[in-house]
Amino acid sequence: MRAGQAEPGPLATTNPDERRRPPPRAPGIDPDQSKGWIKRAFPLLKAHRGVFMAAFAASLVTVVAMVLFPLWLGTAIDEALAAPSGQRDSLARFVWILVAITVVGVVAAYFSRYLTLRMAYSLEFDLRTLLYRHLSTLSASFFDRVRTGELVSRANSDVRAVQMLLAFGPMLIVQFGMFFLALYFMLTIDVGLTLVALLSLPAVFVIGLTMRKHMFPVSWLVQSRLAEIATIVDENVSGAQVVRVFGAERRQIGVLARAAQRLRWASMRLVRIRATFGPLMQNVVRVGEAAVLLYGGFRVLDGAIGPGDIIVFLTYLVMLQAPFAMLGLLMMLAQRAAASAHRIYEVLDERPEIADRPGAFDLPVCRGEVELRDVRFSFGSDQRVLDGVTLRVPAGHTVAFVGATGSGKTTIAQLIPRFYDVDRGAVLLDGHDVRDLTLRSLRQHVGVCFEEPFLFSASIRDNIAYGTPGASDDDVVAAAKVAGAHEFITQLAFGYTTVVGERGYTLSGGQRQRIAIARTVLVNPPILILDDATSAIDVQTEQRIHDGLRQLMHGRTTLIVAHRLSTLSLADRVVLLEGGRIAATGTHQELLTTEPRYAAALAHVTDEERIRAAQLERERTVTPDVEWRPIDPDHLDEEEML
Repeated sequence: MRAGQAEPGPLATTNPDERRRPPPRAPGIDPDQSKGWIKRAFPLLKAHRGVFMAAFAASLVTVVAMVLFPLWLGTAIDEALAAPSGQRDSLARFVWILVAITVVGVVAAYFSRYLTLRMAYSLEFDLRTLLYRHLSTLSASFFDRVRTGELVSRANSDVRAVQMLLAFGPMLIVQFGMFFLALYFMLTIDVGLTLVALLSLPAVFVIGLTMRKHMFPVSWLVQSRLAEIATIVDENVSGAQVVRVFGAERRQIGVLARAAQRLRWASMRLVRIRATFGPLMQNVVRVGEAAVLLYGGFRVLDGAIGPGDIIVFLTYLVMLQAPFAMLGLLMMLAQRAAASAHRIYEVLDERPEIADRPGAFDLPVCRGEVELRDVRFSFGSDQRVLDGVTLRVPAGHTVAFVGATGSGKTTIAQLIPRFYDVDRGAVLLDGHDVRDLTLRSLRQHVGVCFEEPFLFSASIRDNIAYGTPGASDDDVVAAAKVAGAHEFITQLAFGYTTVVGERGYTLSGGQRQRIAIARTVLVNPPILILDDATSAIDVQTEQRIHDGLRQLMHGRTTLIVAHRLSTLSLADRVVLLEGGRIAATGTHQELLTTEPRYAAALAHVTDEERIRAAQLERERTVTPDVEWRPIDPDHLDEEEML
């Protein structure tokens, strides 16, 4: 995400199902970072304790049914088949008992599986939504240093890894519950035979601990390299045109191949660990099984146990082995979930640098007076971007900022809505330090239109109405006319219902800027900031937009970052910035006649304007403004429309 760009939130929609979708049920994770990842997730788990208890009860019934079945089967063999003819009970009675146990077990297993998966997917929804909501509160500086693909990976594959453990972990725990119940009945049959069966379990335990020690760091490495690949793919897809322009396809393929190779190496390390320890755990138990068969055979021959007992014992022995056969899967899921949970917690533990102060208040009415008092600011380095800027813009005035690249024009535009906080000094709105206002209230009064606008994969109408989802169609059309966008929109096959592609790249740069201006116009803020918002628009269209903006700007405080000479005509006053300081202020004519540095800056701006005009002309030659294939909204399903 670009520095200073407003963090996109969920697109407003008129879909009633979307409005009814419930928010996360839990307030968040435990903030105590000294606790284990499962303990930190307890607030999430507690929100679903009702479903969990029901799933646990169903699981217990399932376990009891599974353990009782072989017990009654053995009883049927001893009392209805193997007993002397005069002492045999009716076999039909045992058959009906076994059928009843089977039916109860099947029904209980259904509810156990259904409720467990329901809880797992609900937790996945809660965790992913909490992660997204937390991301929406983080400051622009966080997105400056963290790659988008890394965040996408943590919100998708890492959350899914945690969900996999939550889905299968309880099922495996049920298997261990069955182990202890089966062990109890085995002890009632023959203690010596049971002890022989348990001889291999200490070795399985040691192997499991060793496997856990090796798997955790490798699982973390695999998830990190998955995030690296997600970042590379995101950058290559987003910057596909840049890659093609410089003929760097082969080089980028090489970058992706090397990242994939690193992932392959880490994945193979994980595979080798599983291939080494998994068979060991399974086959150590097999050695114990052979010993049990040998000793149990002698016990049957000695008459110590009956034929039904040996069948029951062998069936329980399979139940005894099942948890250890799944132990490898549980270890793998647990270690991967632990690594993923820590990566998710790294984001959730990040504190926003820009947040409401204690006692921050709303500003219900804004006149629009903006003041900078001795503002000093730097982007975390020794080089200051702003160094002692003092400026007052009366309400209803329009000020243009002019200066070379890096002089601090855009930084001022970012400080007013508090995308960043000043190092020293203060930014005031109607005499109030912006740090004393709530962020929501502040940004409701400040509309910002950036040079590189962000559009959502939605209809043009929804993109324009993004800041005011309740706006009428007439208001949307009126805003589009002010921004000079109505004409090209009506020429599209589906007009305002046309769905634009990802980030609006199916539109030209000038079209995207006009829609972004319309979006800001529709919000109708008392303070308007235009950060080179018409740089991708041709001169003729820009002039029509200026005519609309003059009417809009009347009585409204407007700050313009100017990279075009024509834009200066909108301003009452011009501020010349040089090296992070105000070099001169005045009207355009005053500065032109009295300030040589202003004339030099204008010459530089004029050169940039000529270069940009030539570039726009080339773009129109290669790709006409509206000669692209729009997306038909009637052929999209509901999920794509959202």
